[in-house]
Amino acid sequence: MTFKEEEYDAYLDQRNVDPETRASYKKAVLRAMEYFEEHELVFEEAGVSDFEAYIDHLMDAGENSEENILGLARYVYVRDMKEIWIYFAAIIGGREILPSIADRLEEIAGKDVAKEIFSEVKAPPLGSMPEKYCDATSSLMKEFREKLSPEVYQRVLAGNHHHVPVEWFEKHKKKLVELGGDIDAWLKWMHETAVADLELHLREDKVWFEQVITQGIVDYVKENQELLAGVRDGDWIYNTKFPYAPQDYLDEQDPLMKRYYMCHCPLAREAVLSGEPDIPMDWCYCSAGYGKLRYDVAFSEETEAEVLESVFSGSDKCRFRIKIPEKWR
Repeated sequence: MTFKEEEYDAYLDQRNVDPETRASYKKAVLRAMEYFEEHELVFEEAGVSDFEAYIDHLMDAGENSEENILGLARYVYVRDMKEIWIYFAAIIGGREILPSIADRLEEIAGKDVAKEIFSEVKAPPLGSMPEKYCDATSSLMKEFREKLSPEVYQRVLAGNHHHVPVEWFEKHKKKLVELGGDIDAWLKWMHETAVADLELHLREDKVWFEQVITQGIVDYVKENQELLAGVRDGDWIYNTKFPYAPQDYLDEQDPLMKRYYMCHCPLAREAVLSGEPDIPMDWCYCSAGYGKLRYDVAFSEETEAEVLESVFSGSDKCRFRIKIPEKWR
């Protein structure tokens, strides 16, 4: 058992992690290593089921804090433990979404409305597998549909609930200005940049977010500019979601499984397989909010998004459109 502290420190430096949190993260990693050693397992050779057992252990002990889980997840990422990182991405990916939606609901509809709606939504404990979130998602959408208009709850959902740093998209804003506001040229550049990024991850055998990239995936994106970029038609930009499990999606023939491999949402995707609980397509305005963020930043204003189709409408793809602000048309 060897803790690669210098390597981990370098990563935490890049993320500007404060000293107190850094110490908590390191402690979490060392505790996990001790657990695996006690169970006669080599940390970096352990499988997904072994890490699932460890997280269950933390949950049973009431020690499933964000520091304990996120610190371990980030170390796994640093050590390039691909399958384990994908597991962690699944269990931590949704942890901020419901609280973020509650905050945005309070801003848009008021504190009393937010309190009333979320009093009926019971989120599972941190570390839970994604299927545990589906009931909370279904309950939230039921409350939204009963107590708010579609215009209001769609706007609430279409926020930056993954807390993606807007700085990620400053280059998009800069490029749009460099191109003199030529949106078609800008979208073409965006697509070429995305393809080049995938090609880099393929060459270096690095995980791209939660995905392992293959040549087939690169070719799939190359052939459709709507993927990871967009295509303009009139006043709208059309965008198709990149699949959550892209190679499985491309290989799959069964329509149900294809829909499952498309869906990214850690709070709803398990409901694709069983059809229960009911998740309406309007839930995907949360995904639309994630997808339109780059356009919000580039256009310097919050854009209007519309969900056209999704796995919860029976489609095997998730497709959106974003309205171009009037001053950019």
